[in-house]
Amino acid sequence: MRKIYNKLIRDKIPEIIKKDGKKYKIRILSDEEYKKELLKKIVEESQEFLKTNGNKEELTKEISDVLEIIDYLINVFGLNREEIKKVKLEKKKLRGGFNKKIFLEYIL
Repeated sequence: MRKIYNKLIRDKIPEIIKKDGKKYKIRILSDEEYKKELLKKIVEESQEFLKTNGNKEELTKEISDVLEIIDYLINVFGLNREEIKKVKLEKKKLRGGFNKKIFLEYIL
């Protein structure tokens, strides 16, 4: 039975599938497709947090995935890490961080 994925996968996944004796179909993405799929992947990996239920081992795995995707996004979009850090600090200075655990319910 065929299971459809249609998503960006890690480089060694085809080898792992083959080792399991299964057949697969892959293709290499264009640069533009790759960028779009990385953006989808960051959402997918972020959603995996919700499934961890706070389990530290699972959270660690999911955070490592998100950080890896962020690294690739920085590279493919030609972003500057130092500029990102600078913007992060500016936003924190202007709007604050998340230390106070404030939850906005509504605005009238």
